[in-house]
Amino acid sequence: MSIDGVDLSRVDLNLLVHLEALLSERSVTRAAARVGLSQSAMSHNLARLRTLLDDDLLTRGPEGMRLTPRAMALVGPVDTALAEVRNILAREEPFDPGTAERTFRLGLPDSMEMLIGPALLTHLRAHAPGVRLRFYNIDSAEVLEDLDADRMELAVGFGDFPQGRTHHKWRLLCSESYVCMFSAAQTGLTAPLTLEDYIRVPHILTSLRHGEGVRGVVDDALEALGLKRTVVLTTPRFLGVPSLVAEAPVLVTMHARIARLFADRYRLDLSPPPIEIDDVAVSLLWHASRTHDPGHTWMRHLVTRLVGELRGD
Repeated sequence: MSIDGVDLSRVDLNLLVHLEALLSERSVTRAAARVGLSQSAMSHNLARLRTLLDDDLLTRGPEGMRLTPRAMALVGPVDTALAEVRNILAREEPFDPGTAERTFRLGLPDSMEMLIGPALLTHLRAHAPGVRLRFYNIDSAEVLEDLDADRMELAVGFGDFPQGRTHHKWRLLCSESYVCMFSAAQTGLTAPLTLEDYIRVPHILTSLRHGEGVRGVVDDALEALGLKRTVVLTTPRFLGVPSLVAEAPVLVTMHARIARLFADRYRLDLSPPPIEIDDVAVSLLWHASRTHDPGHTWMRHLVTRLVGELRGD
């Protein structure tokens, strides 16, 4: 049936809200809890949706319920449609940061928390005393799901966000270059590093990814030259890296802004990498349903401005 042939007066549009929950949670029990229904009521609505859409939508698999191909194709359109409806119905009340009482939930790596967190907190205490922050660790493999489930409102990360759907919005904040950080006293190295020294000295790898065989941009660049480095420690936490570098004969290749901050505080040495590494994008990501929220818009602009003010030399 074409869209022109659908009689919306015969369709309970609340079913779209229930469909959104089912597609996101992939569980009748969790979807029911999400929208405040009993499990039996949600099961009934799933049966109605199956009849309406002529598809099973959710089927049982070895690891629980999974979406049918038709259901997977509906995730983006349903989210976008409901986001537009919510925007239409939302009251466009102005956001006054000076009087607002609100908590914003941001996902970001600890390095970005260290770079923009102090300036963000200082600004809020001076200009928005009722606004509070809650920071979350970010996992690039799960960030879209976290935004869809409203576990966080904004995510700031380094160029490894997965390809999103139409309801995932993003903004490029800046580009970040790489530098090598080391202790001259521990390694006997001096800047600028030679490629021979770069290969000879063991490395620390910072990566937010999980699993075995984690690689970084350095490994890809070296592989193109037929070379390989020795990684003796891999960590997802940037904040522990300077103390490791200060106390051991190792080096690390990391984002330049946080490396400069660490070098100043820990009296470490910096050098351009002796290999070519492309800059990485720093981006802001959010769900489309938040786009026209005045408070959310204010926070996005504030984060964008603060990132833009970071020392980039």
